[in-house]
Amino acid sequence: MNIKKHIPNCITLLNLFCGCIAMVFVSKQEFEIAFFFVFLGIFFDFFDGFFARLFKVTGALGLQLDSLADMVTSGVVPGYVMYYLLVNSQHEITACPYFPFLGFVITMGSCYRLAFFNIDTRQTDSFIGLPTPANSLFMLSLPLVIKYSDSLVAFELLTSQWVLLLITAFSAFILNAEIPLFSLKIKKFTLKDNLLQIIFITLSVLLVLFFHYAGVPLVIISYVLLSVLNNRFSLDGKAKI
Repeated sequence: MNIKKHIPNCITLLNLFCGCIAMVFVSKQEFEIAFFFVFLGIFFDFFDGFFARLFKVTGALGLQLDSLADMVTSGVVPGYVMYYLLVNSQHEITACPYFPFLGFVITMGSCYRLAFFNIDTRQTDSFIGLPTPANSLFMLSLPLVIKYSDSLVAFELLTSQWVLLLITAFSAFILNAEIPLFSLKIKKFTLKDNLLQIIFITLSVLLVLFFHYAGVPLVIISYVLLSVLNNRFSLDGKAKI
């Protein structure tokens, strides 16, 4: 029995397990713990492919498991978070009790992106559209920014139905937009091949250290901006068509 071939799939299932736990804590509006388990799930999601390539056991089953696990951790959970943000928001548009269900537009956008990713042969070394884990971290950080930020402006914006609705719509759009974004997965252990990733990780650490939870959405925004700059100026040293 080849135990190695089961290790990547077990790591993927740990991602799913973390997503399920995060769902429970979102339902209790304990967003700090939910954020931790989503982050842990994304950590497992990052390394399942790494070990699959390391052990040379990549296959169709692993691809499907990865998407199904991501659908919970990075699809259902962020939609659920937006649902609660809309429930607790200022009633500027409508006080209709069904209005907050629009938060699950994020879940639908994530589902479409994950399904399309599996059949899109262009996304082997990079991404097209925002990856669902990045979008999930962005959404999970919003209630924490509301809770811990000293900025009245941030509080007013993130409790506004108009702003939350715009974030929801933009999330579904950017997940599936035809915008190439660089991958954080390390395939070659050389400085030249990972310079852009190193710049981004360094910037991310600084943003989180200085801004704490508020740094998380800034990290995701900087990821998109760095990717756009890379597409224009080839920051990673690779020629652009």
